[in-house]
Amino acid sequence: MSKTKVILLGSFLIVVGYFTFQKWQGPVVQVHLMQSAPLVQTVVASGRVMNQARLHVGTEVAGMIVTRHVTEGDRVEAGDVLFELRAETIDAQLRQVQTALNELSSKQRPQAEVELERATIELTQSERESKRRLELWQANLLAEEAYEQAQRLERLARINHTNAQLQLAALAVGGTEEQRLQAELAQLQAQRDKTIIRAPSAGVILTRFVETGDIAQPGQTLLTVALDGVLEVRAQLDERNLGQLALQQSAVIIADAYPEKPFPASLTFIAPAVDPERGTIEVRLQVSDESDFLRQDLTVSVSIETARRSATLVIPNEALQHNTGARAQVLVVRDRQTEWQTVELGLRGLTQTEILRGLEPGDQVIMTALNELEAGQRIRVQSSR
Repeated sequence: MSKTKVILLGSFLIVVGYFTFQKWQGPVVQVHLMQSAPLVQTVVASGRVMNQARLHVGTEVAGMIVTRHVTEGDRVEAGDVLFELRAETIDAQLRQVQTALNELSSKQRPQAEVELERATIELTQSERESKRRLELWQANLLAEEAYEQAQRLERLARINHTNAQLQLAALAVGGTEEQRLQAELAQLQAQRDKTIIRAPSAGVILTRFVETGDIAQPGQTLLTVALDGVLEVRAQLDERNLGQLALQQSAVIIADAYPEKPFPASLTFIAPAVDPERGTIEVRLQVSDESDFLRQDLTVSVSIETARRSATLVIPNEALQHNTGARAQVLVVRDRQTEWQTVELGLRGLTQTEILRGLEPGDQVIMTALNELEAGQRIRVQSSR
């Protein structure tokens, strides 16, 4: 055999031996070195910013809107005028009643006083005449018929006097007629006041459903007002997270429109029932820092801290296989070979999970090529992290 062939054969054997040795050593994998670290368990969901109270403003009377004073985004104080409805008919009735009151004091009452004075004079005269005729009749100087006629005139004068007294009493200050007109005036004024729709409380106009010229009907919502108060965030969480939730848990909220401006909140409400159709439960979080950029119905991301460990054994979530929630399997290195290990899980963070049992500090958990490896396979560890 020539020298050249010997060299080629030797080189071939070296290469074959090298690859055979590499294959015997197994593939190169990356591992995670188990160690203690802080861990925060959170529940994440989407939500919306809302006021704790919203008011739907309507009207008690039907009418055409003749004036609109506000629009969306306007701030109003309690008592501010929002809309005015047409009120010509009520105004005409108010003028009519007010005219009647004026006539009562300037005309009807003085006339009643005059009528009473006249009736008093007539009654006095009729009494005197009746007495005179009585004396003449008793002295047989007057016929009985003339005496009886005087008595009839006296009775008639007395009736007229009583009627005049009653009429003056009815028309007097505070009398029944004035009370009737004042009650009618108050009723009409109350109806008139209802045509002016005012803000019941301070807040911000969110939505407006009518415009000038529209006919407003009782029970119809004309405006929606976000009342002044503490802002809150409402979110729907998966019902599987219910066992982790508790009131006063802290949270961090990030508005989708302002991702660089996170703000704190606390969990203040957990719905008493689960939505059976969506399998979710509503929670509400009170915003402790009402930043200027917050707006009604602003979409936000909610991250509620449900538990915390200052130091515990943790593993990256991507290393967990066959995860059932309470248990999972991980592929570990034992004597340079792969081995499946069942672990008991604790808190779940966004990127890491607490290991309660199954692993110890210093154990090496394989992170790469998990679907390509089998138990008992030799491997080479590239690095630990």
